[in-house]
This record gives sequence, structure tokens and C-alpha cells, in this order.
Amino acid sequence: MNRPLVLLLVTGLAFGANFPLGKLAVAAGVNPALWAAVICLGAGLAVGVAARLFERAAPVAGLYRYAAISCIVSNVIPLALTFAAIPHIGSGLAAILVATSPVTTAILSMVFRVRPPSPLGLLGIAVGLMGAVTIIVARNAGFGAAESRWLLLAALIPVFLGAGNVYRTVGWPRGAGPMRLGATINLAAVPPLLLLAWAVGGLDLAPLAAIPGIVAGQLVASTIMYLTFFRLQAVGGPTYLSQIGYVAAAVGVGVGVSFLGERYPPMVWLGIAVVALGIGLSTLAQARAPRRA
Repeated sequence: MNRPLVLLLVTGLAFGANFPLGKLAVAAGVNPALWAAVICLGAGLAVGVAARLFERAAPVAGLYRYAAISCIVSNVIPLALTFAAIPHIGSGLAAILVATSPVTTAILSMVFRVRPPSPLGLLGIAVGLMGAVTIIVARNAGFGAAESRWLLLAALIPVFLGAGNVYRTVGWPRGAGPMRLGATINLAAVPPLLLLAWAVGGLDLAPLAAIPGIVAGQLVASTIMYLTFFRLQAVGGPTYLSQIGYVAAAVGVGVGVSFLGERYPPMVWLGIAVVALGIGLSTLAQARAPRRA
């Protein structure tokens, strides 16, 4: 599958399912970092099986170094920063900072000349960001009174997300298939996430055992996401990939309304329309770019 828009939508839809499922899991008493470790473990094993079935298993130089750097920069550090900052700045402001990751990805792509976006692509990113911020603000996400040092710390979240997006492109090991990379990076993230979970709340598995349906749903969503995530990275580049966050913001609203009984003001739906416009502009820019295998 080489169509960037299809890959973006599939990956973003699966990524968007993480938020309502995670909300249900945390409400059931699951440590968020432990939840993330379970996601990475389940998705890593499932995608690893798919990689063994559908990709060549030839030795790949630098694979484990790539996986270690990717999981720390893209998964563990942003998660740790989020856990540390939310009590001080509020979840709403943290969500907006995460939503700026396409912007930081675009900036880093241009600085390091790693498949930088075209002017039309930049316009699409800006429009999508406006839509994502509109959704978050209109959902009445509360802003806490922030101490300046915590706000500065939280501002590093999109920087690390953007750096991870760029590094996964520039450091892609020669000969490695996207499913093999997805499996290896997810499994590499499990030990540090378990350590983080132990540090911030313990490794109590009882809440997980009490919600088997939610766990199963999360593992299915995460497996689908990582089956397409690295293919999207390969064909779309880091900046286009980063827009899965925009899709996820819209999906989170849809799932909340359809299954969780949530209700949102009209501005949320306007934000979703703006996100769709931004993705459309970025997809048009992607279609005009040179094709990649």
C-alpha cells in the first residue's frame, strides 16, 4: 500500500482510538505508563508476527540502535514529560502542545533538509493546526495556572515528537522493512516504560485484568496503527506522517460522541472541518512531490 492519504487515515483512525480507550483504562485505575507498556508489548508481538510472515528476515545493520533511539525520543521522553507537566499546566495546554508536533516536525525537516514540506504542505500544516487547536479549546479543556518552568518543560514535548519523526526517516536502517521496524521499536520501548510505570505509580496488574475487553480493543487498534505507521513514514515522510495527530483529534471527538455519550459545541465540528481542509492541502502537496517507493 503506497497511497499516503489512505495510510494517513488508517494510521490516524487507529491512533485516535488510543485516546478514548486510554481514558477508559485510566478511569479503571490502570497506571498510564503501564498501559503504554502493554500497548507496545502487544503491538510489538503482533506486528513482529506479521513481519516474519510478509517481510524478509535478512540481517539489518544498526537495527537495534535505531530502535533504542527511536523509542526513547518518540515514546518514553514525551510520555515522561507529559506525566510530569500535566499536574502543573493542565491537560488542555498539554494537548495543544502535542498538537503542534507537525509544526516542529516541519521546522526540523527544513533545518536538516529531510524531505522538507513544500509551501503548499506548510499551508496544510498550519490550517490543520488551527483546526486541532479549535477542537481542543472548544472541548473546554481546562488550562491550569502554569509555573513558567513547567511550561518550558512541556514545550519540549512537540520538539521530541518532531525529532523522532525526522530521525526515523534519516536513520532508517538500509534493508529494514516497515513492519520489522515497528515491531522492534515497540518491543524496545517496553522496559523503559515499565521502569517509568514503576516510578510513577507501581506495576499493579489487577486493574488490567478487570477490563479485558478494553485491553483487547486497544491491542487491535495499536496493531493496526503500527502495521501502517512505518509504511506511511516511508512514503509520506516525517512531516506528512506527523499529521496523524490531526486525524486522531477528530477521531477522538467522533468516538466520544458515538460511544461515550460526550457532547460538543459547534466549534468542535468547525475544527474538524478545518482539520480536513488542512489534510487535503497537505495531501495535494504530497501528490505533487516526487514519488518514493
